[in-house]
Amino acid sequence: MRLNLSLGAAALGLAVLLAAGPAAAAAPPTQPADGPGGIGDRAATIVKRGLGKAGAGSFVFYKAGSAPAEGRPVVVFLHAWGASNPQAYGAWIDHLARTGALVVFPRFQDLNRTRPSEASAIAARILKSTLSDLGSDADAKPDLKRVAIIGYLAGAPIAANLAADAAEQGLPAPRLVFAIMPGGIASDARSRGIVLHDLGRIAPETLVITVIGDRDARAADLAGRRLLREASAVPTERKLFVRALSDDHGFPALAATLTSPAAVDAAYDGSAIKLPPEPPRDPKQPAPPFKWSPDMALTGEQTTLVAQINNARADSLDYLAYWKTFDLSAAAAFAGADANSLKGNPRFSDMERWGDGWPVKRLVVESVRPPAAQPATPAPTPAANSTRPKPAASRRP
Repeated sequence: MRLNLSLGAAALGLAVLLAAGPAAAAAPPTQPADGPGGIGDRAATIVKRGLGKAGAGSFVFYKAGSAPAEGRPVVVFLHAWGASNPQAYGAWIDHLARTGALVVFPRFQDLNRTRPSEASAIAARILKSTLSDLGSDADAKPDLKRVAIIGYLAGAPIAANLAADAAEQGLPAPRLVFAIMPGGIASDARSRGIVLHDLGRIAPETLVITVIGDRDARAADLAGRRLLREASAVPTERKLFVRALSDDHGFPALAATLTSPAAVDAAYDGSAIKLPPEPPRDPKQPAPPFKWSPDMALTGEQTTLVAQINNARADSLDYLAYWKTFDLSAAAAFAGADANSLKGNPRFSDMERWGDGWPVKRLVVESVRPPAAQPATPAPTPAANSTRPKPAASRRP
């Protein structure tokens, strides 16, 4: 009887300990009140507008009121494939808008209709139209000398393509390409995914930064390094490779997965933001017949990823690994500073501390190595008998 009571008491004690464990664990860092990654202007009203048409338009977000005399810095946010509702990234968009940016969210994908091969051209066309429409708007007023592009997952190669094609498409050259968890890149022109354009055309003054997490990292690692490598005109001192590390020291744990940069805010639900109605179609010019292609549909794995994106919540990784690093990168890019200034800034990689004072794992920040010099091809040595006098010509008829 005593044994049973002892076992029961032990089990009860263990249950209490397990129940109290998470509550007693160290809390992760909270969002900074201000500065890079911070809350920004909490009292501001954020304007949410739709431009263009459904399925091929932009959502734009900025603080209410007249823009500064120099205009607002522009942040172009390119969504993941299959996750085209801005609410999935609403917390990040809200942060950007509250810190003074004009956020342009081109909806370059009409789900189950847009081919990946068309996405970059569609994004370029939408962005050009949006910036043109906002050019004379005293409240939005984009500053085309301060443009940064955030590309997430499949949006990352599209961001690189936009930077490469900027001059050809009549777009402002971005000062920063911030490719986070890059993916969805086609291995060649015939395979499924986003085909990379000639990234060697990205302007040399552009700052190119790729960011991945240590969970599900292999594909993003390869893709991130490929983007940096193919942006061949950008000098190595203007490139960085950043890795966020998971940390389970406290509760809730921080998991640097592919979906960790997403952070839902229902206030940015695209379905609640009206887009202008499409003009009536001229019956004399019927729409071309729609041709279905298998690469339009989401695979089972992509559907799972999209569901996770649409349910992600903001945490310390968002505030400090993604939002803060972007803010610091944009400030450096707009000031003309290079990536070395970021790597040398201890604040860039710092992830602050858990509630018990233990440091959160810092970001891993890598400079990009210059391409290895190819050994010079030695000049061919003359044959040993090449200096011998040629035989006299035959005198025979």
